[in-house]
Amino acid sequence: MANITSALVKELRERTGAGMMDCKKALVSCDGDMDKAIDFLREKGLAAAAKKAGRIAAEGMVDCYVCETCGVGVVIEVNCETDFVANTDRFKALCRDFAKHVAVKAPADVEEMLAQPFYADETKTVNDMIGEATASIGEKISVRRFARFEPAAGLVDTYNHMGGRIGVMVELACPEVTDEVKALSHDLVMHIAAANPQFVRRSDVPSDNLEKEREVLTQQALNEGKPAKIVERMVEGRIEKYYKEVCLLEQPFVKDPDINVTKMLGGKADVVRFVRFERGEGLEKRQDNLAADIAAEQAKMKK
Repeated sequence: MANITSALVKELRERTGAGMMDCKKALVSCDGDMDKAIDFLREKGLAAAAKKAGRIAAEGMVDCYVCETCGVGVVIEVNCETDFVANTDRFKALCRDFAKHVAVKAPADVEEMLAQPFYADETKTVNDMIGEATASIGEKISVRRFARFEPAAGLVDTYNHMGGRIGVMVELACPEVTDEVKALSHDLVMHIAAANPQFVRRSDVPSDNLEKEREVLTQQALNEGKPAKIVERMVEGRIEKYYKEVCLLEQPFVKDPDINVTKMLGGKADVVRFVRFERGEGLEKRQDNLAADIAAEQAKMKK
């Protein structure tokens, strides 16, 4: 029997895109013959993932999960190519499995997550599962990002908007987790989904951001023909308005704009941190062109 080395498994994986365990099984079955192992994987449909590696995956969903036992919260974005796949039970279950994995295994980043043995089946890595799902579903599947909050003293709450288009997670610090605090946290995550703050408080705003904003506002005031002696005062007033737009605690509360979020919380809890993921933000969407696809297929048939 041939010696199946890790280098051999790695080479097969790079050539086919199949999962690590599947590559090892294929090499064992084929007595270490690389070409036969490739054919073996192709016959099983497990090498299909490699062909899909270059596709754009900008659909998918943002899923949120909070462990009922330990209180750890996770928000994760998993992408696929079409909204049809994103709406299937199989894809949704995969997203939930990955969210639970992050909660249990606490990876530092996506790269570490992919290399970890899957929390519910340690014979496979997370990357193996993605390869299998890609081959089975027929679309490129990828984990784009995640955040994991483990509360020190308080609670983590989440909100999933429009079936996974937006996911929000917030950590609150409080002396006691009461029903009132839970209700406040629920209002808060929905506020974050709607108002899209960038920072918790004004002290979190980077100085570079603030200076850039000042420069823009100063130029705006000068372009309006305002006297130079009052421009500085105008800019400071507009900076205050900027804080109210981007800082969570200073934003008008969406359910009652007459008060800000700080007053809404009423000293019952303090915001430690939050994240807001919007599905596909910053990613290029795949543009399907039926005429071009048909022309390409016809060109292949003529060869």
